[in-house]
Amino acid sequence: MKHDFMSHDLHLPELTLRGMLLGALITIIFTASNVYLGLKVGLTFSSSIPAAIISMAILRFFKDSNVLENNMVQTQASAAGTLSAIIFILPGLLMLGYWQGFPFWQTFLLCACGGSLGVLFTIPLRRAMVVNSDLPYPEGRAAAEILKVGSHSDDESSKGNSGMKDIVSGGFIAGLISLCANGFKVLGDSMSFWVGIGNKGLTQIPLGFSTALLGAGYLIGIASGIAILVGVLIAWAGFVPYLTNMLAPDGGATAKFAMTVWKEKVRFVGAGAIGIAAIWTLITLIKPILEGIKISVQSMNMNSSERDLHRMDTDMSAKSVLLTFIVILFGLGLTFWDFVSAVPISAGLMWTLVVVGIVVALLIGFFVAAACGYMAGLIGTSASPISGIGILATIISSLVVYFIASENNLFATPEGVQFATAMAIFMTSVVIAIAAISNDNLQDLKTGQLVGATPWRQQVALLLGSVVGAVAIAPVLNLLYQAYGFTGALPRPEMDPSAALSAPQATLMTTIAQGIFSSSLDWTYVLIGVGVGIVAIIVNLILKSSTATLSLPPLAVGMGIYLPPTLEVPLIVGSLISYFVGRYLVARAKMRAGDLAEYDVEQSNRRGVLFASGLIVGESLIGVLIAVIIVLSVTAGGGEAPLELVGAEFENTAQWLGLAAFVFVAFYLVRLVVTHKFNKEEAIAMKEEQGK
Repeated sequence: MKHDFMSHDLHLPELTLRGMLLGALITIIFTASNVYLGLKVGLTFSSSIPAAIISMAILRFFKDSNVLENNMVQTQASAAGTLSAIIFILPGLLMLGYWQGFPFWQTFLLCACGGSLGVLFTIPLRRAMVVNSDLPYPEGRAAAEILKVGSHSDDESSKGNSGMKDIVSGGFIAGLISLCANGFKVLGDSMSFWVGIGNKGLTQIPLGFSTALLGAGYLIGIASGIAILVGVLIAWAGFVPYLTNMLAPDGGATAKFAMTVWKEKVRFVGAGAIGIAAIWTLITLIKPILEGIKISVQSMNMNSSERDLHRMDTDMSAKSVLLTFIVILFGLGLTFWDFVSAVPISAGLMWTLVVVGIVVALLIGFFVAAACGYMAGLIGTSASPISGIGILATIISSLVVYFIASENNLFATPEGVQFATAMAIFMTSVVIAIAAISNDNLQDLKTGQLVGATPWRQQVALLLGSVVGAVAIAPVLNLLYQAYGFTGALPRPEMDPSAALSAPQATLMTTIAQGIFSSSLDWTYVLIGVGVGIVAIIVNLILKSSTATLSLPPLAVGMGIYLPPTLEVPLIVGSLISYFVGRYLVARAKMRAGDLAEYDVEQSNRRGVLFASGLIVGESLIGVLIAVIIVLSVTAGGGEAPLELVGAEFENTAQWLGLAAFVFVAFYLVRLVVTHKFNKEEAIAMKEEQGK
């Protein structure tokens, strides 16, 4: 039976118990995947599209399932998967030595309250940034198209089975390779060739073999890929060889020395570039944010007689929003009080820190909610600068706490300095949670608008997703910490620091906070990075003003300098594959599809997007599974590599086998996309659907 999903009088199951349970299950899986991926490489993936595919595959077994119910499931799942961005800052409390693990209730309340605030803060932005806006929302539109195609259950050619097959195959391949590399150790995950530069200098030609990052690179596109490549070249063809030539001892630089130079000096160039790029991004957004808020407030103040409220134009009621806000404030107050009451300070100072923590989180949080929401609409959720905003929030929170601490003589003892630094990180964590969810929410609301969803039901699903995701974060963080440890925070002294999860953003933000409180941070390289970022901003402005397609995202340049190069190479490779395959598809479609060429390209590229999403999920899930096995092994008195099948002498062979596996997956991805047969009937249906 055909339905007009845009109708005001539509009565179909939308926010259902089975959908919420399914959404909760997918939420936990994607949250675990994202936490692992984020701690390993500093990147998280948008889970909207994979969640939509899984929801369609499962709910089609129920006769009364529909596109609106599927949309609610992906809305809930994507919200919680995005909340995992909290790992960009929270591990800093372990790196400080302030926490020895992740206490469940504090972590849960922090994430649940921050995420829920992200939902509430985007409600007044919906009409301005979704309904009355021409922002493209790339991921939101993609998710909507998949939901629409999957909903045509009467059309056997459009059931979406191939979509599910592509995600599963990508997940299986990536999971198997990850198991062989990180579990059995028979495949290497990277290799580097070190090259002498000048008299004493050294640099590396890095290769990384992560299939998850290959998939992520395919999704981020060529502009971000090239920008990351530029950052890698700035770091490893510029600063590292120059500094190693200048600083190396007489015998010349070693690989270990070159890596130390990069970690202790060059990475702060990346930090400076990220910081200035984030500030520039926020400056460019101030005007549209203020205009959007003004329009939304005017619209919310209208009564029902002034505007005819369609089903698709109904947000949560003001009473519900106020009640939810009060509950959130209570939860925030409880978690801040629990955090500060653990140290011996006066009651007055304790409550001052609680109130200031909440106020700062709310004020910064609302601004970043608007900024991140706008950026998600502009370039997509995955590319939105959560890390850069986290750096700014860290600086602001640190300066606020620094002022309070200095006025109350907290810096008299090392313990006081440690507590003040931890308090700043804790405050920033709430802001990150708000930013992450608001970054995702408007994207989901755009998907809902395109498929005919009811906004207030989506907002309830988003709140539910925030709470469910918050439940999963602390246990997964504890699991990964016990299994791998983080850079600068190992649970057991005998662990190998080189095997620790890098947690790059948490390391950076913690270092910045420590530098502010101890006045020991060497700002030289940070300021050089600011200069690099300014140059990147200028180049990006020139490219955008003089060309129609070229750009150089400054934040991606900064990340290219900051992230380990073996993690960035597969991102770059994936983005190049996406670009060149895309050009081939366009040229071929003009010859074989005529006026349906656009839809031919969409059909083929969709397979690549789904397979790439599967690569991300597969490797991430295996990473979590291996973490469980390692923890069980260690707690039972066993080793930290219980699945290892080979010894150290196999390492060189494993590296070449890892390279071969990576090349195979890259070629398989290309072949999957370019051999897709044109389905004329489906293309016509897509054209008619978009025409409506």
